[in-house]
Amino acid sequence: MRSRWDHWERIEGWVQRWRGSDAAQGLIPRTRLAGPIPSVIAVMIALSVMAAAAALSLSNLAHNAQAEISGGVTVQIVEADPTARERQARLALTLLGGVPRMYELRRVPDAELNALLEPWLGKDFATDSTIPVPALIDVRLKGQVTAADLANLRKVLAKKVPAARVDAQSTWLGPVFDAVNSLRWLAMGLIMLIGMTSIAAVWLAARSAMAANRATIEIVYMLGASDHQIARIFQRSAARDAALGAVIGMAVGLGAIAILARQFAALGSGMVQSAWLTGGDWVAIGAIPFIGVAVAFLTARITVLSALRRML
Repeated sequence: MRSRWDHWERIEGWVQRWRGSDAAQGLIPRTRLAGPIPSVIAVMIALSVMAAAAALSLSNLAHNAQAEISGGVTVQIVEADPTARERQARLALTLLGGVPRMYELRRVPDAELNALLEPWLGKDFATDSTIPVPALIDVRLKGQVTAADLANLRKVLAKKVPAARVDAQSTWLGPVFDAVNSLRWLAMGLIMLIGMTSIAAVWLAARSAMAANRATIEIVYMLGASDHQIARIFQRSAARDAALGAVIGMAVGLGAIAILARQFAALGSGMVQSAWLTGGDWVAIGAIPFIGVAVAFLTARITVLSALRRML
């Protein structure tokens, strides 16, 4: 008596011959390039790669920026009289030098301030006495700046430097970080939505193929094939199609990242440089195509096995 495996070898050989006929287009209805799965997976992988790169870049930007300004304090000397402003700025530097936990103290040069304001106020604003530019002192404390630290700095400067305004850098940049975090969560949500869409596409493709070939599947099943052997035909086809789509999608996604990276690099901003992807980020991005193929493989298998239990 022939074993079940011998039956399956005979069945699979018959299926391979049968695939070449018009009737075979139902069980595995299309080739890799013509089927819906490669194109769908390619689009989903490309979008996932770009969304993941955006989420990781925003995460790096927020982390590096927060680490850089966690101990930062800005002291402005807002005084219209240039002589009084210069005197109070020098006195503020002296007083701040004796503050506990002082790590770095630097007065921003007037030329640097003028360069920052020139795009908004014009080239000749520095010589216009009607536009007073406050003196700016960059203070950096050891550790995180607390409300008590700000209160202490204001107290030190209050009597002798009345024009001083003390603000934590993390305070006025808080809305920026909130916006960055919102964009990061939006990108992560987009990745999850893309994954659910990919699962739905594979599920529909597997269900459609099975529904179109119900009679053939019943014959193959009665000849001795098990549920897992029948499911293997569909899952292998889904994995091949998904792999092709993953390669195309990965190439498109990496191309888009390269173009965007070049455009942002041309800005020459330090904030952009702090958002560059790290080695670990590239590993995570490189795993996306493999995850996509695995999801398609498992979705096809689960879909077929579930349908077979109701069909046969």
